[in-house]
Amino acid sequence: MPPRFSLFVLIALSAPLAQAAPALAQQAGQAAPAAGRMSSEQIAAFNRAVTDFTAGQTAQQAGDNAAAAAKYEAALPAIRTAVELDPARIENVNFLANALYADAAAQGALGRMDRVIALYTESAPHWRKLVEAKPADAASRNIFAGILIQMGNQKLAGNDRTGADPLYQEALTLARRSVAEKAGDAVSRNILLSALIGVSQTGKDPALSAEALKMGKAMLSDGTIDAMNKPSIEAMTGAKAG
Repeated sequence: MPPRFSLFVLIALSAPLAQAAPALAQQAGQAAPAAGRMSSEQIAAFNRAVTDFTAGQTAQQAGDNAAAAAKYEAALPAIRTAVELDPARIENVNFLANALYADAAAQGALGRMDRVIALYTESAPHWRKLVEAKPADAASRNIFAGILIQMGNQKLAGNDRTGADPLYQEALTLARRSVAEKAGDAVSRNILLSALIGVSQTGKDPALSAEALKMGKAMLSDGTIDAMNKPSIEAMTGAKAG
């Protein structure tokens, strides 16, 4: 029997990549409406969305998450419309994925956890498409893996192991690639460790449990483990929190 690990606590912004909103103001300006597909009103709304998104980032960086969330919520409808009208335009898919992610960060800081999960769930297909279109984009890959893990945590907290397992498995594949590309990166290693802990709780592969334990011990020892993973690994190893 694999060891039983303590369930993750679902905390927005706990993963390293989610500690700051993505700096996309310049990319937002590049996410132009698809010519010939949008009406003049839709183009105007999209341009306002770029302005709102940029204002949301400014507010978020200043610690005003309520204002940031309001700006992101104002921006999202027009960005969604642009993606619906031209789903092949990857710049707009990128913009929508990041706007949803930034909104989730702001909502999480305000304690609105149901809203965080809803935004993560909406964003997941867009992140998946973005990662498939840009396989060398490690930052997007890691953000997507972190989102999948948080979604898995939420399902696991509700005892839905069947629903959580494919989310962890997808995150595991993504995280393994990131670590293979940059083995010493602590962010990527913590995402991989989170995914391993997740699949150890939902699956029946003792090899994954052993891998999680070995990796967790090493990261406890060298101090690279993050606050999200530390309690689970301490529970596995019997180490006392320090």
